[in-house]
Amino acid sequence: MTIASEMAPEPESFSLLHFSDYFGLQPSVLASYGAFDISLMSDLPLFIDPFLLFNSSSPEYQRLHGEMIKYLEFLRDQSAKGEPEPGQLKSWYYFGEVKQNWLGFTELGNSGHALGPQFAEALHTNLVKLFAETEDEPITKGRHLEKVSLMQARVGRDCISDFTTNLIKEYLLDYTQAFAVEHLTNDQRRVFSVRRVRFNYDTMSWQDGKYELPAYGPDFVLLTPEDILTRDDTWINHRDLVRGFANIPPAISDVALRFQVSNYFKQRLGPKPKQADRDAAAEATIAEYPVLLDYYIALKELAGTDAVAVSEGRVRDTESVFVTQLRRLIEDLTARGFYEKPQTSYEEALARVAAFKQYVENQDGYKLINRKGQPFSSEGEVQLYFGLAMVGTTFDVNREPNNGRGPVDFKLSKGKFDKSLIEFKLGKNTQLRRNLEKQVPIYEAANETKQSVTVIVNYTASDVMRVESILNDLKLASRDNIVVIDARSDNKPSASKA
Repeated sequence: MTIASEMAPEPESFSLLHFSDYFGLQPSVLASYGAFDISLMSDLPLFIDPFLLFNSSSPEYQRLHGEMIKYLEFLRDQSAKGEPEPGQLKSWYYFGEVKQNWLGFTELGNSGHALGPQFAEALHTNLVKLFAETEDEPITKGRHLEKVSLMQARVGRDCISDFTTNLIKEYLLDYTQAFAVEHLTNDQRRVFSVRRVRFNYDTMSWQDGKYELPAYGPDFVLLTPEDILTRDDTWINHRDLVRGFANIPPAISDVALRFQVSNYFKQRLGPKPKQADRDAAAEATIAEYPVLLDYYIALKELAGTDAVAVSEGRVRDTESVFVTQLRRLIEDLTARGFYEKPQTSYEEALARVAAFKQYVENQDGYKLINRKGQPFSSEGEVQLYFGLAMVGTTFDVNREPNNGRGPVDFKLSKGKFDKSLIEFKLGKNTQLRRNLEKQVPIYEAANETKQSVTVIVNYTASDVMRVESILNDLKLASRDNIVVIDARSDNKPSASKA
């Protein structure tokens, strides 16, 4: 995929990365409205958590959550009647990604995955047993869409978020339209026909609508309120269920059931269990006693205020990194001539990587990827930071092009014969030696180029020592196309102490 989405116009300036930049607004205007200042160059790693709707004191959010559950109950009732016809299955269960909100897990651009057959099958299979029509003594305060993901690990955060976004799309359209009419000029907004806006229970079909929305090229943009966004995972999620399984049995009020669950879990553990054995035992126990899902959800409901605090912190961190610090990165790289035009794609790749290295090592850029008190940035996140900084290049930049032998991180090209690759690795990567020996040459052959730059990011002293040893063993230490970036935070003294 290319750096900018196919639907987007050519940026007038590489500094117009965010909604506020593109539409000439002060970021405070969006903040006052409660909307997140999205990037219009790439999806950002945020998504809507339906629990934040459920747990909110806002009547509007609670209504939205209720409407979502109403639709699930409709699907449940239809599922109880038997297997739906293919047309019904596609109409009721299949949903396209709402890419116009520029949120999710696409690392550059905004074209993600639709909710297709796999999600439809998981939803249809589990609805009747997960959302029973009546409950004598409900354990939880309410019903939750995320329950579908608890039974099937493959229905993850992206599926839950995409499904939620589709079910509240009418609200997001109204929310964005109100902002556009108040704050954008006539030439910045346009009336769009939008498909599948609301569900008509009388005709049992989705209806379209027309809205006046921010125009970005031939498509529109959707804004999302910050207070329903989170990062990493939904508050109710499969991994948390399994890893926190030990907290569930003590919450069971039925003494007999509590004993049965604990005993079954112990029997499945085996001698000297490792974490993988504990996870498998938890999965098996949950499958044997599905009521445990309700006890887990009840615990998460009780800690609902924590969900709000955790999500707020994650959104603030994302805003700091992908909005505030990214703007600073663009400014610093501009001053260093990062956006000048080298003659070849290889010179471009080397120049961009060198400037990025200088920024990380000598201009506090390490704080972008090695944030105090936070986990180190993943390989994918580092790629995203670098990719967003590539906006404005005159070269064609493709993100993770797969030309038959697996995806490479970036390919820069100008014409058919001038191509270069950039591959990012973390120093802690256990496959680093193998990657340096075999992976990049394979990528070069698949992309018909002999030119590539490998970037290795170190977060710790042990990373530095390990990488030095590997490069020396492979006789690569003096290669100019092997660039090591020192992103340690403990070796960056202030100028006054250096």
